[in-house]
Amino acid sequence: MGLTGVTARAYVTNLGSGNVYVFNTANNALIGIIEVDDGPYGAAVTPDGLRVFVTTIVNGTVNVISTATNTVIDTIPIGFFPGELVITPDGTRAYAVLIGEDAVAVIDTEENTVSDKIPVRDGPNSIAVTPDGTRVYVSHFGDDFVSVIDTETNTVVDSVTVGTFPAGIAITPDGTRAYVINSGDETVSVIQLDDNTVTGPPIPVGFDPRQIAMTTDGTRAYVTNFRDDTVTVIDTVNNQPVDTIPVLDGPIGAAVTPDGTRVYITNANANSVTVISTADNKVIETSGVGADPNFVAISPPILE
Repeated sequence: MGLTGVTARAYVTNLGSGNVYVFNTANNALIGIIEVDDGPYGAAVTPDGLRVFVTTIVNGTVNVISTATNTVIDTIPIGFFPGELVITPDGTRAYAVLIGEDAVAVIDTEENTVSDKIPVRDGPNSIAVTPDGTRVYVSHFGDDFVSVIDTETNTVVDSVTVGTFPAGIAITPDGTRAYVINSGDETVSVIQLDDNTVTGPPIPVGFDPRQIAMTTDGTRAYVTNFRDDTVTVIDTVNNQPVDTIPVLDGPIGAAVTPDGTRVYITNANANSVTVISTADNKVIETSGVGADPNFVAISPPILE
């Protein structure tokens, strides 16, 4: 691979075809297809941009990908039905939801081993980490709560009641609020993180919302609405929806580029990725990927 510049990359997990597509976000060009274990699902990039961690729900593993070579360099057995995962801001640990065990696995990213498993409430779904790395927030599709994990002790220290069937979570860059999708209510709840209480009325979004991504300046959130093939844009200053963007069939995953200019959306039923400009909330490109794409993770700028 030639050294052509420094660009961020988008890593798209394709649940149905067992691979990860890699895009150069500067021009949306496909630059690699990585074969992984069966059922790739969640994905997260280390803060230094050197590795991508991908959960595989069929094999119960996490595949570790080198971004230098776009190949799998390690496989970590993790547990039953692993879902989403996040990596702490210091890059030392990954926290992965184990849907089949009602637990969160903690991975030592230096040794690539599971160092702990944290019991949580029923049906853990989505997961997010605060910018200072001290707390992890886990939504529970099974019981309408969000669990709060202290990363120093790896124990649950609080639970927050939200709406029905909570799914995706995004935390503002300043660490003051968490935005939690309530799939059953077609709303988003806002949690004030200093006291873990819900603030303000729920924010209405589209039909069957799944995931949420926050812009780098924290002023807007993008919510994928699986059943009506749209993305809702939320103004986080006023906590109101301000736009609805049509995309392709079955949008699920969402991620924002490091410069905040674009949002990548996976369309699970259309086997594609849609790129949205945050300047005007218009679709600027759609690219084909593998079968049933679910999540997308975007790296910091990497030397190509």
